[in-house]
Amino acid sequence: MSANRADTTARPGRSPLAWSTDEVLLGCDYNPEQWDPAVWHEDVALMREAGVSLVAVNVFGWSDVEPRPGTYDFSRLDAVVDLLHENGIGVNLGTGTSSPPPWLYAAHPEVLPVMADGTTRWPGGRQAWCPSSPVFRERALALVEQVARRYGDHPAVRLWHVSNELGCHNAHCWCDVSGAAFRRWLEERYGTVDALNRAWGTSFWSQRYTAWDEVLPPRLTVSTPNPSQVLDFRRFSSDELLGHYRAEAEVVRRHSAIPVTTNFMVTAHQRDMDYFAWAPHVDVVANDHYLDHRLADPVAELAFCADTTRGIAGGRPWLLMEHSTSAVNWQPVNVAKLPGEMLRTSLTHVARGADAVCFFQWRASAQGAEKFHSALVPHAGTDTALWREVLELGATLRSIGEVAGSTVRNDVALVHSYEAWWAADGENQPSAEVRHLDQVLDAYRALRAAGLGVDVVPPGAPLDGYRMVVVPHLYLVRDDDAAVIDRFVADGGHAVVGFFSGVVDEDDRVRLGGYPGAFRDLLGVLVEEFHPLQVGATVGLDDGSTARLWTERLRTTTAEPVVRHVDGPVAGTPAVTRNQHGAGTAWYVATALEHKAATALVARVAESAGVTPLPGAGEGVEVVRRVDPADGGRSWLFVVNHRPEDVEVAVAGHELTRDERVETLRVPAGAVRVLREG
Repeated sequence: MSANRADTTARPGRSPLAWSTDEVLLGCDYNPEQWDPAVWHEDVALMREAGVSLVAVNVFGWSDVEPRPGTYDFSRLDAVVDLLHENGIGVNLGTGTSSPPPWLYAAHPEVLPVMADGTTRWPGGRQAWCPSSPVFRERALALVEQVARRYGDHPAVRLWHVSNELGCHNAHCWCDVSGAAFRRWLEERYGTVDALNRAWGTSFWSQRYTAWDEVLPPRLTVSTPNPSQVLDFRRFSSDELLGHYRAEAEVVRRHSAIPVTTNFMVTAHQRDMDYFAWAPHVDVVANDHYLDHRLADPVAELAFCADTTRGIAGGRPWLLMEHSTSAVNWQPVNVAKLPGEMLRTSLTHVARGADAVCFFQWRASAQGAEKFHSALVPHAGTDTALWREVLELGATLRSIGEVAGSTVRNDVALVHSYEAWWAADGENQPSAEVRHLDQVLDAYRALRAAGLGVDVVPPGAPLDGYRMVVVPHLYLVRDDDAAVIDRFVADGGHAVVGFFSGVVDEDDRVRLGGYPGAFRDLLGVLVEEFHPLQVGATVGLDDGSTARLWTERLRTTTAEPVVRHVDGPVAGTPAVTRNQHGAGTAWYVATALEHKAATALVARVAESAGVTPLPGAGEGVEVVRRVDPADGGRSWLFVVNHRPEDVEVAVAGHELTRDERVETLRVPAGAVRVLREG
């Protein structure tokens, strides 16, 4: 493995160490404690054959290295770390704290998490601990101290891995300890009970507080809970887990100069942590992602999450810490990947900025809850099609190693917010059928189908250098963050804003005077009333397309109608508008357009904004460009062909996976090609 280089130049808002590599790494999660030591040598030999160069160990090692309270046994972990190092394989060393051993629960049952209905969750799975528990924190940090002291300067260690998927199962706890921590968080945020009452609107339903000790977490109620209270509890819970990460990382950094991270879960089914807020506290952003076959378009969701992870990383390269060679074990139907699919999905992440492709896990478990989760070495062993695909992937990553360290920059930004997600999907909204991430993914799918590269950014992020910004379903937005979008358009940019945006402020308080609240002047429209549609209902539009889910009684103030409803509850009113605002143009979409119409709209806006689609990109063909600004702007074009037929792209350069010069790039059905342009 090429050793990582620690950049000790501090960046504003970033921790002082940064990960970098001069190759695209192939890695895996290894759990040697599940196997007889006789297997370890075979495993390491196979890792070398596949080209594995980064291995995560001790992720679930607590009971192995601390079998009894305060008694530590590192003999097995020592042997594994030394064996990997002797074979030139770097270690991503876990702190081991993600799942406590049974002795901790037996001695301290108070660390167990409590649900909103007051019931306790018991040991037997993983992550059965309260994020606010001082007992858990004390025991976890004692373990981290021992691990970091022992391996802090071990030459095998290339990266520190704090805990694992923090908040995957225990993002929220409603126990009394958590309640006290929540009150401390609120007091720091608001200062006074009166300020809390104003923020939460407690005059409604006689909820006004007179003292901090009256405030509780939003436990299960007989009616709808206070939405602002729920929103703040989500903020608190994300901050509480971030606090735990930071506590572990601080211990590690006392003993080691190696970069520290933890694995995020930027996926459609995980919304509990605000990773934009977490990112400044990790030395490199790492993500776990698995294809979700419960979704209508799993491949588009994968691409969106990879682009979002790059956005969370501030545009810098990141690491794919986990994904799967084939099926997972936790969906209703665990669909196996088809031949070539592992290569396509892996390189889709690399195209969008990942400099490492790692898997859970190395060898498929023989027992336990994840025994039917795929791995690099399947139950059937190495005389398998899956293992041969692993070898192919390793060879492909070596062939494209020169892209490591390069970045992706597009002309289109999509604004995405965890806070808006939390608030928009609360109870008692105009339509339970309208889910926040569905609308964000629909907008992303339209941009992708139009061949447009997308950077995902949080509200308030600088928009300098972008030509076009898409703002889907940004229900909650702060005034300052809305002003950034307003200035972008006034300065000559083009924006597309989706329905149910700008409606409330950061306290989930409706902006009065007509929707879309924060964006009324920008868009030149006023919405008097929402008219959500029943399940399955559609409305016709005067451009011949249809829409679903949502309509609004809208009138224009300074905007011009572009598309109108021809039927439904608001027949004759605008469905799409365009407004000249300063030197730029703002579009508003007041309904959920069908995919073809949404694609045509974003393509139209992109053309007027001067955004050129990526060559060859479109439905079924993903094209992403990585650029190395430090090397004269050298660039690489990734073309991922999901179609059942070959495609040709009119670009010339050196194709890396086949090591050949091409004047026109031909990509076979289901294949991936990586072209060094020029």
